[in-house]
Amino acid sequence: MGELQQHPADTPSVGVPFAQRPIIILGAGIIGCATAKQLLLNGFPVILVAEFLPGDQDIRYASAWAGAAWHPAGGISPEWRYLQAITHRHLLRMAHEEPESGVCIVDALEYLEQPPSANSSVWGKAVASKWRDLLPSEYPPNFSCGWSYETLVTDPTHHMPYLGKKITALGGQFIQKRVDSLDQLYHLFPESSVFINASGHGSKTLIDVQDDQCFPERGQNVFYRTDNCRTMYFRNGREYTYVIPRPMSGGVVLGGVKQADDLSPDPDMAIAQDEIARAHRLAPEVVPESPADDALSYIVGIRPSRKGGFRLDAEKLGSRVVLSAYGFGGGGYAFSYGVADALVKMVEEAERENVIL
Repeated sequence: MGELQQHPADTPSVGVPFAQRPIIILGAGIIGCATAKQLLLNGFPVILVAEFLPGDQDIRYASAWAGAAWHPAGGISPEWRYLQAITHRHLLRMAHEEPESGVCIVDALEYLEQPPSANSSVWGKAVASKWRDLLPSEYPPNFSCGWSYETLVTDPTHHMPYLGKKITALGGQFIQKRVDSLDQLYHLFPESSVFINASGHGSKTLIDVQDDQCFPERGQNVFYRTDNCRTMYFRNGREYTYVIPRPMSGGVVLGGVKQADDLSPDPDMAIAQDEIARAHRLAPEVVPESPADDALSYIVGIRPSRKGGFRLDAEKLGSRVVLSAYGFGGGGYAFSYGVADALVKMVEEAERENVIL
């Protein structure tokens, strides 16, 4: 990650100093916007070009619909763990200092159906506060073990508008436009040297990317309005289930489900009923067996997933540097600010190479 690969390309010479050339970000979801914010805070000018912008509610704009809980993922590399740890640090600061960001500190209870593997999410005890192993009397008898800890949840209905305002206040610009290729961006912004592809599953159809590992993955959740929304519940195993609190919206998000290559915008009520039933089994003190209809609403979003995991790298194409950051599936918020910091470092490395040549 972060090493530049040389590829020949003809690009015009630019007289503007490197650090004053706008950095162009394709995509204004959580990855693109978090990166824009971090770059702006580090003094780089930024322009985001995207089909959907903060505040939009198209199902293809996954960042508007995400569960957006910080949870230490199991089965990932140490490098990816560290990206999540960096994200936790940034989110924790926002929770303490910027309530308008929509980030809240909540309690978490995580139950495992089987004993934890060698590469389980237990690494989170090095990052999350108040981590402790649960006693057998503290979790249902059908589980093998469990943990409790403090975690962070982000309410997208607050966080994406917050990012939009923050980016604009820092001098960033948004351009709402669909593009068909990165080359189109190069021609739109001939003065720029750094381009960041944060287009999510759009990278499957960009003419000069065509990443066949990318695929859309439909998610559907139930939002249950309740005042009992200060604890996250997570079931790890075959009956994968979560109850994610949204204190600022007065409810909890129940899930989950993953449906590859399904783009249906309409809630499937059989899935919704199953999610409610699973959530009730997991957290009966929060989710009743039959919640009132007027306390329920339904969320559908298309996650930008990628076989083999997300892409995060840099390529040098002549005098341009192209960074790729896409394919985060349901983990966009958990990786967001760690990925943003990694991209800032890549941009700084490109700046360094330009200055010392």
